[in-house]
Amino acid sequence: MRYLKTALILFFLCIATSAMAAAPSGTLTLTITPKIKNDSQNIKLWIPYPLSDASQTISTLTVQGNHDTAGIYRDPASTAVYLYATWETVPEKPVLTLSFHLTQTDRSQTIHEPSDDRYPMEMARYLESTPYLPADAMEMQRIATQATQGKSGTLARARAIYDWVVNNTFRDPVVKGCGLGDPSRTLNACKGGGKCADLSSVFVTLARAAGIPARDVYGLRLSTPADGDITSAFHCWAEFYLPDTGWVMVDPADVRKMMLVHHLDLEEAQGWREFFWAGDDLFRVVLEKESRGVVLQGAHPNTPLNYFMYPQAQVDGKALDAFDAKAFAYRLTFTADKKQ
Repeated sequence: MRYLKTALILFFLCIATSAMAAAPSGTLTLTITPKIKNDSQNIKLWIPYPLSDASQTISTLTVQGNHDTAGIYRDPASTAVYLYATWETVPEKPVLTLSFHLTQTDRSQTIHEPSDDRYPMEMARYLESTPYLPADAMEMQRIATQATQGKSGTLARARAIYDWVVNNTFRDPVVKGCGLGDPSRTLNACKGGGKCADLSSVFVTLARAAGIPARDVYGLRLSTPADGDITSAFHCWAEFYLPDTGWVMVDPADVRKMMLVHHLDLEEAQGWREFFWAGDDLFRVVLEKESRGVVLQGAHPNTPLNYFMYPQAQVDGKALDAFDAKAFAYRLTFTADKKQ
């Protein structure tokens, strides 16, 4: 049975690699029709605003709808960039559509031990302990010390943290959406269980506790994107900073997801553990990076968001449930470019 499972792992990895050999490009469209009551007076809406980076190019971004105002804002503390739209007079069917074209490159990375393991000054913020990533908590310090014992250098220590998260957490399918992203809650109240926001936040917190710059990444992930509805594709992963290389992508949450889906133990999941270390060639879209504690323009009450990935909305000051796309309501679709 173990040989069969190993063969299946290799089979699925080959499928993923061959399917994504030519990274797809296409158009993503987010359509939001906020749920309102007959007497609703106003609507406020906030949507993560995707930007180009080394692995993705965003173009032809358009915003359409029957809203009254719209603008692009940047939260100074978290650096999150987002679209803020309002309906001062609520129509019978409020609607806003954000659409953009995406081209991307393979995110797989070749990494090596750096010649100089010192970090540039701008990495200081990614070492900080925050209310959302409590790296200075005694528990996190203890685990980080234990996980990296006997390891030296950023690369070996980051890998040790990654392995610890894979070994000591699990994917809990009951968790709503991508989870709350609270590392202390994940490790204690949830006994290591959670989804991608939970497990990624554990990695980032422990990496910082070990003195390694790290951050959360929020976006979309699909193995083999096809035309149609991709509303369920929201996903979180993590990055750590490696001198001489830059930011390195890791996704311990997806290792645990594959273990759940394919009924694998840790030894049988070794192929997935390697696949999700240092980038992969899956279809991913980055919406935000390090978008923790975001204070949204115009929100009342203006409580900072733990993390900002899903659309956010308030109808007459009452927040809609971002985890429930149908109740909110929003829909995300993908249309691949036609091959020439």
